[in-house]
Amino acid sequence: MNPGNAYSKQQSRNNKELSKIDRDLFDFNQQTELWKTRDYMLRTTTARWITKRQPHICIVGAGVAGLRCADVLLDAGIKVTINEGRDRIGGRVCQKELHGHTVDLGPNWIHGTDHNPILDLANETKSVACSVGEVSATFDEKGDVMQQSRSDEFSGLMWGIISDAFKYSNETSAISPNRSLKDFFAEEVSNKEMSKEDKKVLLQMAEIWGGFIGDHVEHQSLKYFFLEECIDGENLFLSSTYKAILARIARKALQGATMNLSKSVSAIDTSRFSPSNFEVTVATEDGRAQVFDAVILTVPLGSLKRSQPILKPALTSRLLGAVNNISYGRLEKAFVSFDTAFWDQSEDASNSNDSSDSKPVFRHFLHPTYASSNPNSYDIGMMSLFSLPGGIVHPTLLFYVHGEFATEMTDMLAPYEPGSDLYNSSLSDFLSPYYSRLPNYDGESPKCRPRTLHATSWQKDRFAGFGSYTNFQIPNPPVNEGSDDYPHLDKDIEILRNGLPERGLWLAGEHTAPFIALGTVTGAYVSGERVGQRVAAWLEGRDEGIDSVKENVASQTGESGAKPTVQVGKGGKDGVSGVEM
Repeated sequence: MNPGNAYSKQQSRNNKELSKIDRDLFDFNQQTELWKTRDYMLRTTTARWITKRQPHICIVGAGVAGLRCADVLLDAGIKVTINEGRDRIGGRVCQKELHGHTVDLGPNWIHGTDHNPILDLANETKSVACSVGEVSATFDEKGDVMQQSRSDEFSGLMWGIISDAFKYSNETSAISPNRSLKDFFAEEVSNKEMSKEDKKVLLQMAEIWGGFIGDHVEHQSLKYFFLEECIDGENLFLSSTYKAILARIARKALQGATMNLSKSVSAIDTSRFSPSNFEVTVATEDGRAQVFDAVILTVPLGSLKRSQPILKPALTSRLLGAVNNISYGRLEKAFVSFDTAFWDQSEDASNSNDSSDSKPVFRHFLHPTYASSNPNSYDIGMMSLFSLPGGIVHPTLLFYVHGEFATEMTDMLAPYEPGSDLYNSSLSDFLSPYYSRLPNYDGESPKCRPRTLHATSWQKDRFAGFGSYTNFQIPNPPVNEGSDDYPHLDKDIEILRNGLPERGLWLAGEHTAPFIALGTVTGAYVSGERVGQRVAAWLEGRDEGIDSVKENVASQTGESGAKPTVQVGKGGKDGVSGVEM
């Protein structure tokens, strides 16, 4: 297997069928002609050939990016050690057994079907990925369900404005960085010929987008909204979970790499790295240290924000600025399982599959004023795992909770052991205002009493970076045009992609992905693959490796390409109709 580019540069120039991922990466590699770095790379290559020994790379983190990177490096004949702080692989991709069924606590969507390697892996592993359709139910602020025709009308209007916002963000440069998606919605709604009440409802529908980015819609940057778009095609829900896909991604790493679980890295010292001395020291929390030729750091963005692990010397000011500029989401999930799906009159999985196109898989609760556990009336989304096509169904409701409401939920549950009586009663009280409004609910009936409850707590998880995944928010406080802290989030992503190869330090993860795969499993996978290719090329002295350092120098001097061309769809990350956690 060639660890370099999957296609030749000349072919890629002439191939109009390239996926957006490959086009973005190809364009990224062509942005500069800083030939002075070629001398640097030739010197490092000479040092490698003189040593005549197998290179040894450390990967920090056994998530999707780290595992895919290890796969590529192992194929190139490179020795790989993976240090993972958890006692398992997968990172934010993980499952839990609930009431006899397996659920994904982290990602559970495949975002886009065009040229998506994760879909290929799903097909290879016979994982069940299904389209959930367009039908959803909407509850108004009083808790009354809207007529389906009215719900469909407002949903269509909402998605139309989202589509216009993507187009506007992608095609317009002169947008204030302080302008939010909520601002765009307000302007669009104000120009519509509809009643004051209908305008209020449509603005409340805009809050649904918070479930996609893991924070409130008034925080979403309009200027960089185009970075939230995903790969073309459908968003598919993995009803069989990511379990088999993760096992496939990890197979080679588990067989060929040294896998150190429960081995948290505390510090990485690159101070001795030079063209003639490939030496990066990795210290772990157990007090040990080991020297490698280079390190690939795949910890989440949230960890980098907290300087975990400690880097010696510290990140460059430009790279540190990129880490601080890009935001990290707050999406949590909550699961409530019952003995039967009381909300589905058929109470039969086969019937559920037959009529899935007309049944609402999603339910949205807009600005709920009736929930004492939600005094700020944050919206919340709910998905029925009993209404999925594909044959894998169970009587479980999946709630997507984001932003401040998610923080409140995790803080509320933090003192209690999951599964304890206090934990279950607290979570049930928190969510009952919503599931109690489903059809056929009877508080006195055993069928309507939760049997198993569980909520994620990514915001309390240091190995998840105390959050969910990358998003792009307006600056707080606001910034002035031309100020030193004026954000350039697209360039910041490119800076993260580059890493610090001149120090023997590379970065990978969903926060370093191509623009159309940021914040997704696909993004993590592709970023790990790409860094693996770059490191292998670097060690072999090929042009792709030389470009890696050239890219880094270019980014540090502020050179960058234009916005990518995207097609608008109902993208988003992995939550309500497609949210990354």
